[in-house]
Amino acid sequence: MSRWHPIVSVATVVERAGCYLMVEEDRGGPHTLFNQPAGHLEPGERIRDGALRELREETAWQVGITDYLGLYIYQAPDGKTFHSHGFHGMALAHLGNELDPAIRAVHWLSLDELETLEREDRMRSPLVMRRIRDAIAERFYPMDTIHER
Repeated sequence: MSRWHPIVSVATVVERAGCYLMVEEDRGGPHTLFNQPAGHLEPGERIRDGALRELREETAWQVGITDYLGLYIYQAPDGKTFHSHGFHGMALAHLGNELDPAIRAVHWLSLDELETLEREDRMRSPLVMRRIRDAIAERFYPMDTIHER
């Protein structure tokens, strides 16, 4: 009997002066797509540590994670199910390291710019704007909501 294995990922909403830290990715379609700094959890990696690693790799920003946005579940059109842990944080310093080769560019975008991209179907998934709207509404949970050993 085969077991179902959801894909565990992490994503972080980072806001600075009314703009949000976003990555632009080339996913092989007609247009690039936009996402929060996000990615898959590596074996044995703690959830918060995975979010911090993805932030460094994809944006070269050091971020202080302050809040947990919650668990977002998404079934992709290809049938894969993602369990995405959402975080909220603040930019602390630009590190200047090289970016993950999958990242085409890093942007600080306003909500208006993001809503335009959403209307153009340029978001990596519906979770991108959901996490941003939850952060704007301050739907935060304390970090100790996550219990890891």
